[in-house]
Amino acid sequence: MKFADTLQTLPEFSGARLVLTDAAGTEAGSIANAPGSAGSFRVYAYLAQQYGVIGAEAAAEGLAIFAEHTEDASRNPGKHPNIDRLIRLMVSGETLNIRIE
Repeated sequence: MKFADTLQTLPEFSGARLVLTDAAGTEAGSIANAPGSAGSFRVYAYLAQQYGVIGAEAAAEGLAIFAEHTEDASRNPGKHPNIDRLIRLMVSGETLNIRIE
């Protein structure tokens, strides 16, 4: 299934942005709920709802949801930073906490 199709099956979330923090509480990034990143906002918010934190298991599901974009991110590091982050979490085993503002 393509990303756009899978995205439509996920619940919608309200908020202006999603803030990612590491285990120490340090901000590790954010994703705006705006054109160009709204899909990533929705995927990350869904993963946080399902798993509580974004760790390896959540990252694996996120990569599956991003579908064809995951393949493109693997071939073009830096092109899809929100997918790159999930790939790093898979490799490192670290987790990120998420809050929606």
